[in-house]
Amino acid sequence: MPTHQSKIEKLITDLCSDGVQFVKLGEVLDYEQPTKYQVKSKKYDHSHTTPVLTAGQSFVLGYTNETDGLYEANENNPVIIFDDFTTSFHWVNFPFKVKSSAMKILTLLKNVKADFRYIFYAMKCINYSPSSHARQWISKYSEIKIPLPPLQIQQAIVKVLDTFTELEAELEAELEARKKQYEYYRDEVLDFDKNIEMNSLGEIGRLIRGNGLQKKDFVDEGIGCIHYGQIYTYYGTYADRTKSFVSIELSKKLKKAHMGDVLIAGVSENIEDVCKPLAWLGEEICISGDMFAFRHNQNAKFITYLLQTTNFQKYKERFAQGAKVIRVKTDKILDFKIPVPPLSEQQHIVSILDKFDALVNDISIGLPAEIEARRKQYEHYRSRLLTFEEYKEPAL
Repeated sequence: MPTHQSKIEKLITDLCSDGVQFVKLGEVLDYEQPTKYQVKSKKYDHSHTTPVLTAGQSFVLGYTNETDGLYEANENNPVIIFDDFTTSFHWVNFPFKVKSSAMKILTLLKNVKADFRYIFYAMKCINYSPSSHARQWISKYSEIKIPLPPLQIQQAIVKVLDTFTELEAELEAELEARKKQYEYYRDEVLDFDKNIEMNSLGEIGRLIRGNGLQKKDFVDEGIGCIHYGQIYTYYGTYADRTKSFVSIELSKKLKKAHMGDVLIAGVSENIEDVCKPLAWLGEEICISGDMFAFRHNQNAKFITYLLQTTNFQKYKERFAQGAKVIRVKTDKILDFKIPVPPLSEQQHIVSILDKFDALVNDISIGLPAEIEARRKQYEHYRSRLLTFEEYKEPAL
């Protein structure tokens, strides 16, 4: 790494020792509304070939069989899709359709001497959080300035950062293969013979619907809480501490989850995340609307693992409803039948699956830890490589 760094430093000394020009994003990037590329049907299926994208964290929402109205991005003509409300963005170099028009498709303006990939990396260094739910590109984000060194320096920086990206992608591909192995093993372990007692969720417990809590209600300290979106964006299989808190006063008005409840996301943008479960193993906390606490007398982790299986995934696909927001009705959730072996056997199975779950999900060990370390290293060098002094016109 020092070799690459010294080479770039030499280029900076030779080409722009007095600083570099800073430009507004709107001066180098063009944008397009993706209305004509919107998917018509939300019935996604992995057997289809056309990816449906969102600029949010989910990125690939699913696959459609629609082949008309594609945005024909490719390796030679990539784009950046930009969420106009959250400012999340992704690099896309393959044909796609989009879920909604709440984004911008960004491309490099003609006759601009810039490396488009460099612009993408420079955007990664922007520290900006929207203060309101409003479209951001035209009013705010396109006005943000980034350093624009000579093209030769841009290309050298891209070469270094692309190497980090490729190494991380290789590790993530290996982790994905491990996850598939784990999922197969989990499904096998939880596939009981026909002699085991089967009960619907409604026969062994009840769903308690959350209420009221919004992200704007979060405070730095107070009573622990979980917002439904955090179940599939932040938490794993189980947790005993919350990421977020609400005031004591507000907590008095909110529904609660108890130790041993299974928290279930009630809505999502895609079928994969809707009904995602989380075994809650901590003290009493508050829960938001659009999620449930499933209260029961079984092993919370055992039920959570069952609700992660391919069997449950196929079940909820049959009953998922909605277009922009996907739900499964509570009666259908409660109708799902699960095996109910003795608690001692549930615990034995959980102890086995916990070890496999940690290997593919715990960022403190194994591949997840290596990926996290590589990511931090990448972010460190990206910040260093993209930090420049701004050129100032000499005073007359």
